[in-house]
Amino acid sequence: MTPLPPPAQDTVTPGLKEALSAMVQPLLTGLLALAPLALTVVLIGWVAGIVRDFIGPNSLIGRGMAAIGFTFASNPMTAYAIGAVLLLGVVYVVGVIVQSRLRHALSALVDSTVRRIPLINTLYDTTNRFIGIFDRDAKAEVAAMSPVWVFFGESRGTAVLALMPNPVPVMINDQEYLTVLVPTAPVPIGGGLFYVRRDQVQAADIGVEQLSSVYLSMGLTPPTPAGAPARKQ
Repeated sequence: MTPLPPPAQDTVTPGLKEALSAMVQPLLTGLLALAPLALTVVLIGWVAGIVRDFIGPNSLIGRGMAAIGFTFASNPMTAYAIGAVLLLGVVYVVGVIVQSRLRHALSALVDSTVRRIPLINTLYDTTNRFIGIFDRDAKAEVAAMSPVWVFFGESRGTAVLALMPNPVPVMINDQEYLTVLVPTAPVPIGGGLFYVRRDQVQAADIGVEQLSSVYLSMGLTPPTPAGAPARKQ
């Protein structure tokens, strides 16, 4: 019977192991310390890329701003910069008007004009209601879009923090279903649209800003109910 070979001996001496550990541990500690900053920079770069695609010099809006700027300068970048400054000036003036007593008159004028255009009126109404979520002066219509808990499974063992855009139920197979939006983490811009039975949806006593904070932090920020003391870190 052939005898089994002896087990392989560890050729790394204890002293070398300790030296390698002493070198690797600070490296891992540094990586963990810099990870939040690195992720923040990546997120800022991602947002900057989206902004560049929408209003950068090569975008449709950017070319429009450059066309305005060409009235005052021949250099493409200078023309783009002048157009951007002029656009910011228009936005500022609109902001001043909205904050004044003319807000309701201006809103009524824009609404009455845009809502008469077929197809465009539906898109405008949807985007207007969505942006209204972040308007602190919004009233009942915007308040209807609120965070909710959605429970899945027969035993309701899984809870998902979602956003209910409309409290009006939809009838499916003679049962009432509610429309909910489940965001994605860590950027809660995309997500999924679900129709869930009404008895599986429960109001979440938090605001939209806190819901966004929960998803942006990938769950590190807990969904604290309104009025409850914040958890100490």
